[in-house]
Amino acid sequence: MDATVILPILKKKLAFLSGGKDRRSGLILTIPLCSEQTNMDELSVTLDYLLSIPSDKCKARGFTVIVDGRKSQWNIVKTVVLMLQNVVPAEVSLVCVVKPDEFWDKKVTHFCFWKEKDRLGFEVILVSGNKLTRYIEPSQLTEEFGGSLTYDHMDWLNKRLVFEKFTKESTSLLDELAVINNGSDKGNQNEKDRSMEFSYLPSVDPETVLQTGHELLSELQQRRFNGSEGGVAWSPMDDELLAQPQVMKLLDSLREQYTRYQEVCRQRSKRTQLDEIQQKVMQVVNWLEGPGSEQLRTQWGIGDSIRASQALQQKHEEIESQHSEWFAVYVELNQQIAALLNAGDEEDLVELKGLQQRLSDVCYRQASQLEFRQNLLQTALEFHGVAQELSQQLDSLLGMLCVDVAPTDGAAIQQTLKLLEEKLKSVDTGLQGLREKGQNLLDQITSQASWAYGKDVSNENKDNVDHIQGVMDDMQLRKQRCEDMVDVRRLKMLQMVQLFKCEEDAAQAVEWLNELLDALLKTHTRLGDDSQETKILIEKHRKFVDVAQSTYDYGRQLLQATVVLCQSLRCTSRSSGDTLPKLNRVWKQFTITSEERVHRLEMALAFHSNAEKILQDSPDLPDSVMDFEQFDEVEAVGKSLLDRLTVPVIYPDGTEQYFGSPSDMASTAEHIRERVKLVCLKKQQLLEPDVSIRES
Repeated sequence: MDATVILPILKKKLAFLSGGKDRRSGLILTIPLCSEQTNMDELSVTLDYLLSIPSDKCKARGFTVIVDGRKSQWNIVKTVVLMLQNVVPAEVSLVCVVKPDEFWDKKVTHFCFWKEKDRLGFEVILVSGNKLTRYIEPSQLTEEFGGSLTYDHMDWLNKRLVFEKFTKESTSLLDELAVINNGSDKGNQNEKDRSMEFSYLPSVDPETVLQTGHELLSELQQRRFNGSEGGVAWSPMDDELLAQPQVMKLLDSLREQYTRYQEVCRQRSKRTQLDEIQQKVMQVVNWLEGPGSEQLRTQWGIGDSIRASQALQQKHEEIESQHSEWFAVYVELNQQIAALLNAGDEEDLVELKGLQQRLSDVCYRQASQLEFRQNLLQTALEFHGVAQELSQQLDSLLGMLCVDVAPTDGAAIQQTLKLLEEKLKSVDTGLQGLREKGQNLLDQITSQASWAYGKDVSNENKDNVDHIQGVMDDMQLRKQRCEDMVDVRRLKMLQMVQLFKCEEDAAQAVEWLNELLDALLKTHTRLGDDSQETKILIEKHRKFVDVAQSTYDYGRQLLQATVVLCQSLRCTSRSSGDTLPKLNRVWKQFTITSEERVHRLEMALAFHSNAEKILQDSPDLPDSVMDFEQFDEVEAVGKSLLDRLTVPVIYPDGTEQYFGSPSDMASTAEHIRERVKLVCLKKQQLLEPDVSIRES
């Protein structure tokens, strides 16, 4: 019978086992009667429950029953005593009826319990409450009988409920665990039976039941320890009443079965984990070898432009994103397998290593294919980028070559030629880079074996190779055409540079002639102080004229070269039409000026020569030899020369130029006049003797 079934009756405290013992170590059963009418059926149920608690050994020592009738009527007391004969006749050894002090003295004579001992089977004594210690030690009596034993009925009842609950749950749990553990030991079950058995779980949590049992056992042991030290009698929760050994035995059994159950669960969890890992491994492998590989099989092209390659890269990134999810599962599975390998049993190692190896092989192979495809697309993108840049460079170069050259001077042509050479060099560098990128891409495509996508891709590779080779050949052809055009343009521009150089040099020749003419007019003014100096000036003038002649001839040759270059370039010179007339005009002016200079020098030479001849004293020659006509001639030449100095040089265009400055001309004229005066003086000296002779 469980306490929970009769809990309302037990709460009434119709009877109780206080934990006290008589001198024979028998348990004391107390029946506290109250002033109200006692329900005998409930009392009987209570007694049956209480008497079921002690062990058989304890029951064999007998019970001492204390019937507290101080607050009850005699007939009730008598009924209770007689009821004990039917409920516990063999276990009761003594019944102590606690009587009121005065009320029962007259009536007990009508019924003597001691005379009925043989019929009742136990001894009944009537005793006052204060004299109960004659039969039972005070330490074994509760406080209402003058003893020191402490008893809390509700505390006892609560702990009894805990004990019974633990006993019931532990017993049921032991049965369930035994079924589970024994079923797991059967080696001939099929997988279906095993899976059904593994799905069976205990109805209660073993940890909770064990914790309850430990707490209960701790409480029992603590109460006993405190009671023994304090000198207080044991409570009803001691090892005899609540079967402390029973709790310990149940706990030991529970630990054993629970340990076995944990091992079963561990094995089951490990098997379940292995099955789950195997299932996940197969999911990863099947996807990578199925849809994953199929995605890569459909992606073989490299695109024919930057935009096409970028689109393929974007598509590949989407494929990589899908693969990343499965690769994350692979990493997680690999970690789980590694943990199981570190803590796994020998029989699981082969299976785990096989799963790990297969998973790794498939994932690494698929990752290699993804990386190969990514590298191929990146190389293709770089190839198309270089091709596009090179195409733009060729277009720019071709555009520059298609525009007619119209430079303003040689420096502009040189700058344009330098820019042209730089563009051609840049194109050559770009083509070299394109070849390198193309060869790298061809090498990757060539190394793309059938394993890469799980099929023969030779046809697709041929299209890619033809496209790459076609792009490189087209760029090479375009570059060759541009080189041919650059050669023609370079020759033309060099001729133009030469043309401009000739025009510039011809203009320089004109400038030089102008400078020579200017020098001739401004600095070549002296006529010499004597015939010797005049001869030197004539020689210098001849050399000066030779320089001017060379300059003029050089300018003529340059202008003739410009005509030839213009004919070759099929263009008209912008400067030669003006330069030639300028050259001829300045040369004409120089020639006229030079002739005038020569004429004056020659007149000066004749003048100085004759003057020096006249003025030279010749004592050996008689005066009659002197020809006075020479004097007249010298005077005439001197006057003519003086007149010539005042006359300007007149050019064909009507312009006039004077030699030197007026002061220079005045100085030269003064020197000539001095010579003329000397000649006249000489003539006069010669004439005076003749006059004297004729007069005499």
